[in-house]
Amino acid sequence: MKSPLVALLGEVRKGLLISWTYKVNQLISLLTLGFIFYIIVFFMGGGKPNPGQIASALLGYLVWMYVASALGDLTYGLRGEINAGTLEQLAMSQAPVWFLLIGRIITNLVITSVQVILMGVVALSIIDVRINFRLEALLALGITFIGVLGFGYIIAGAMLIFKQIESLNNLFNNALAFFNGAFLPISAFPTWLASISMALPSTMGIIVIRAITLEGKTLAETWQDGSLFALTMNSVVYLLIGLGIFIFCESIAKNRGSLGQY
Repeated sequence: MKSPLVALLGEVRKGLLISWTYKVNQLISLLTLGFIFYIIVFFMGGGKPNPGQIASALLGYLVWMYVASALGDLTYGLRGEINAGTLEQLAMSQAPVWFLLIGRIITNLVITSVQVILMGVVALSIIDVRINFRLEALLALGITFIGVLGFGYIIAGAMLIFKQIESLNNLFNNALAFFNGAFLPISAFPTWLASISMALPSTMGIIVIRAITLEGKTLAETWQDGSLFALTMNSVVYLLIGLGIFIFCESIAKNRGSLGQY
């Protein structure tokens, strides 16, 4: 187990070093995300969004930042390995590729958390909104991220076979931004769309995090009303399916001899 762990830590260190080297790009990305959020809430409120609407949208948007960052990092990270000609070397490690990708996810969590904190502080300073952040929400966020990781494995697996799937990745990112209840409550959706939205990997997470942060519910209360249980089941199913699909796609790419080809 020692060698896989060393390899995992090596991936984390590499990811952090690369991100620090291109920190200007990270800053520009943060500014862009902040600008997009302001524009969205501006039009949502017809130029005069109310504080409650902004608070709800901000929580949903911050969760979506984790989703978009994780999906992009898994997919484009593998693409980067292919372009650099290092993916096959990565696959020769004692640790499986899916395990090494967790190193990228850990790096992603660190970087995205810094961005989320900075954006949250700036947004709350500029806009007259108060949000009661509670530590219990972090557990709900962690469970949500497990499902997002599984969803990311599905897209990353598709990338190993089809290579160019930027359009697919962008499609899912945009779909998750607008159909997971980040800006508009699921209750306002048509019944058929609400059913689809509830099956997405981040929808229940946003619902639980809002219940804890905005409504003051405890984890026990969200478990009793079934929302935390639904979130947990959703995340576990996505993780298991995502891992299975990624491993299956990886085996196909290896059998074809196209794992490291672009």
